[in-house]
Amino acid sequence: MSDRDESGTAWRLAPADYAARREAPFALPAAPASRYLTMRDGCRIAIDVWRPEGAEGPVPAILILTPYYRRFRLREGGSGDAIPNAGKFVRHLVPRGYAVVVVDVRGTGASFGTRDSFRSPREREDSREIADWIVAQTWSDGQIGATGISYPGAASDFLASTGHPAVKAIAPLFAVWDTYADNYYPGGILLKQLAKSYDDLMVAMDHDRRDLLRNYVYYANPDLAGPHPVDEDADGTLLAEALREHLGNFRQPDFMGEFRFREEPLPYDASFSSASFSPYSVRGGIRPDVAVLAVSGWMDGAGYANGAISRYLTLRDNPVHLILGPWDHGARCHVSPWRRAQTPDFDLLGALLRFFDHYLLRRPTGLEQEAPIHYFAMHAEAWRSAEAWPPVPETRRLHLAEGSALAESPGAAGADTTTADFAWGSGQGTRYERIAGINSTTYHADWPEREAALAGWTSAPLPEAMELAGHGLADLWLESSEPDAALFVYLSEVEADGTVRYVTEGLLRALHRKESPAPENYRTTWPFRSFRREDAAPLVPGRAERIRIPLLPVAWVFRAGSRLRLSLSGADADHAVQVPHGRPPRLTLLRGGDRASALELPLRPYTAALELPHATS
Repeated sequence: MSDRDESGTAWRLAPADYAARREAPFALPAAPASRYLTMRDGCRIAIDVWRPEGAEGPVPAILILTPYYRRFRLREGGSGDAIPNAGKFVRHLVPRGYAVVVVDVRGTGASFGTRDSFRSPREREDSREIADWIVAQTWSDGQIGATGISYPGAASDFLASTGHPAVKAIAPLFAVWDTYADNYYPGGILLKQLAKSYDDLMVAMDHDRRDLLRNYVYYANPDLAGPHPVDEDADGTLLAEALREHLGNFRQPDFMGEFRFREEPLPYDASFSSASFSPYSVRGGIRPDVAVLAVSGWMDGAGYANGAISRYLTLRDNPVHLILGPWDHGARCHVSPWRRAQTPDFDLLGALLRFFDHYLLRRPTGLEQEAPIHYFAMHAEAWRSAEAWPPVPETRRLHLAEGSALAESPGAAGADTTTADFAWGSGQGTRYERIAGINSTTYHADWPEREAALAGWTSAPLPEAMELAGHGLADLWLESSEPDAALFVYLSEVEADGTVRYVTEGLLRALHRKESPAPENYRTTWPFRSFRREDAAPLVPGRAERIRIPLLPVAWVFRAGSRLRLSLSGADADHAVQVPHGRPPRLTLLRGGDRASALELPLRPYTAALELPHATS
C-alpha cells in the first residue's frame, strides 16, 4: 500500500494537493553564486546562493548548513546530481520564490577550519553570522527559514537557538533533539559501529578521498569529483588549502567515546559535554514566534522519532507541527511490510513548501486549520491526525504469566529465567543501518528466525483488530546475576498463520534505570532518564528491581486473531556493545503477585470498515 497523503481525512488539504495547486513562476539558475564569508575568527566559510530567476523584489531565504558538501564538482564531461544532499530543496523551493543558501560548515567541503566537535558550538555561532550576512543582501526580505535532513536538520535548531530575529521558521527533518539518547547511546548503550561508520564517511568527505567515498551508495557516481570550489577560486588553490586544514578534524570514535555519561564535561573543558552538541540544551534561545515542522519515521534510527516528539512537546509555546511516517532515516524507504513500493509516495516537499509558504510568505495555505500532528498507521496503511501526543491516551496492560503467556491479570507469583546470549543479534536490515550510511531497503526480513531464539511471552488471540499508537512500555521486575545488563525488549505481532512480524523495540542499560522528572528543555511522555553519572547505580545481583523500558514509538494495527509477543534479549551483537564485558548475565523476570512484570500498550479498537491489506514484502 502507499503512504500518499491524499486518501482519507487526516488532512483538510493534503500536502500533495497543496503542492499541485502551487505555481512555480520562477526559473532555477544553472549555477549558484558562490563565495567565502569570513567569520569572527578569520575562518572562511563556503556558501552557495541559489536565487529565483525572474523574481522582482526581495525574497525570503532558506538556509541549509551541511557537513556533506554544499555542492560537488563534476568530472569534466561527467554527469549526475552535483547537489545530492540539498538538491531536492533547491529544485523545489527556488522556482517557488525562495532563495536557498547552502553552506559547507567549517572544516568540511570547501570551507576552511578544523572541526572540533560533532555539531560544534562554533558552527552555531557561524550560523548567526551567516544570518547577519543574508539579511544585509539586497535580495533578502529579512526573513530566514532553515531545513535539512539529519545533521542539517539539527543545525536548523541551533540556528533558531541563536535568537536571531530574522529566523521565522525551521524544519528539522529526521533530526535528533538529544545526540546522546537519540543517536549514539540509546538507552545509555553505545552503538558500537555507528561512530566508526560516520568517521569513515567524514574522512572520505573531509579529506576528499573519492576512492573511499564511492563505497557509499549516496556518492557512488564516479563523476563526483570532490567539493566544488567557490567562484573566486578558479584554479582550486584555496580549496586545496582548506582541505589541508580538514586533516586535523576530530575523529568520531575517539570523540564519542568521551561521553559515557550524558552532560558530563570533558576533563579538559568544563564547559563542554554531550549537551553542547544536542539541540535541547539551547532550547531556551528559540523565540516563541519561530514556527517548527518536526518530521521523523517509525524506523528512523535509534531514537530520532523520540527526538521529533520531544521537540514537539518541549516547544509547546511555538507553532509546532509534527509528522511521523512509515519511513527510515531520511525517508529513503517506505518500511511498512504492506508497502506497495520501496520508495515513499508521501509529498514531503509539498508539506515543507506549505509550511514555509504559511510562515514566511504569509500565503493562505489553510495550515492553521490542520491538526498539529499527523502520523501513519502501518497495516491500516492510512494517515491519522491528532491534537496531542500521545494520540491514544488509554493503555492496555498485559501481564507476564505462567507458560510464557501475556495475560489480562497478574496471576500467581512466579519467575522466568534466561541467560543473555552475547552472540545474538537483530540482523542487518534494521533501524540502525541507515543512520550509519548503509543502504537498507528491506527491514527485519529474517525476524521470525531471530525472534525464535529469545525468551518471550505471548498473548491470547485478539478478538478484534486493535490499533497501537504511541510509546509502549515494558514494566519489568528483574533480577540479574551481574551488576549491570543491557536489556533489549521487542514487540512482535504473531499472525493467525504463525507469521511473526517485528513491530518495535526498546533498550536500556540497567545501570541507568533510575527515572527522574523530565526537565523543561526536554519534555517526554515516556520515562525519562538523566543518564548522568550521579544517577547511575549497579544492580545488586539477585535483588529484584523494577525497571521500566519505553518502546520506540510506532503506529500499527494488529489483525483480529493475531497475538502480541514480548521478547527479551541481553544483547544485540550486531549493533551494541556488550554489557558487562564477557559476563553474560542471567536474567530472572518476576511475574504475578505484588511484583508483576507487564507490557503496557496504548491500544484502541480498530474501527475502519475496510479489510486490512496483506503483506507485499
